[in-house]
Amino acid sequence: MAIKVGVLGAQGRVGSAVVAGVKAAVDLELVAAIDRDDELAELTKAGADVVVDFTTPNSVMDNLEFCINHGIHCVVGTTGFDEARYAKVRSWLEKNESVGVLIAPNFAISAVLTMAFARQAAPYFESAEVVEYHHPNKLDAPSGTAIKTAQGIADARKKAGMEPMPDATEQALDGSRGANIDGVKVHAVRMTGMVAHEEVIFGTTDQALTIRQDSYGRESFVPGVLTGVRQVANYQGLTVGLDKYLGL
Repeated sequence: MAIKVGVLGAQGRVGSAVVAGVKAAVDLELVAAIDRDDELAELTKAGADVVVDFTTPNSVMDNLEFCINHGIHCVVGTTGFDEARYAKVRSWLEKNESVGVLIAPNFAISAVLTMAFARQAAPYFESAEVVEYHHPNKLDAPSGTAIKTAQGIADARKKAGMEPMPDATEQALDGSRGANIDGVKVHAVRMTGMVAHEEVIFGTTDQALTIRQDSYGRESFVPGVLTGVRQVANYQGLTVGLDKYLGL
């Protein structure tokens, strides 16, 4: 039996690519394509099993609350999540234990692997910084992917008992050293012509390593999203990141 899928933000750049991907999959059925002027009640009327949300940070929490309270699993690519928002989602899920929610900062398989490789590399280098590049219409900075990458690096360094990174900077213009994510500097570039790109730069004595990931179009996210749609019912509660779904 096909999984019944609803897409929120269906007319957006990523949402429209997800709609096409769902339609092309023989094991999935698109039952609702909802955008800003449509009612969420269409999801329950259509009997959606799973909802994919690529909307905006301003609307995603209301969407999640509705879906969770109506027993609909959620696969979320909308950005703007922090620990307070994750905690709120967990509180809703405590009252709806059968529901699974996947929130991923990036659904591109290459981006997920970049985060995994960065965690592996982190204990071997004194220094590490993250640079992310996105189109100028992106609403948040740094990106959720860059934040999660930096958090993974920081966690790996902490587990390895590493000292803080060397940095003798005494004078700096505001923002010139980037955002500080658990001791890892993150720099955000917003530029016409970019889609979604990330560089993780490591350095130690006389050597450096750069891990780079590029998404050239929104279709790059679709395979990861469909992986989430197919598996989310198997993971009750909140899962952050696609890693577990890929066996990483």
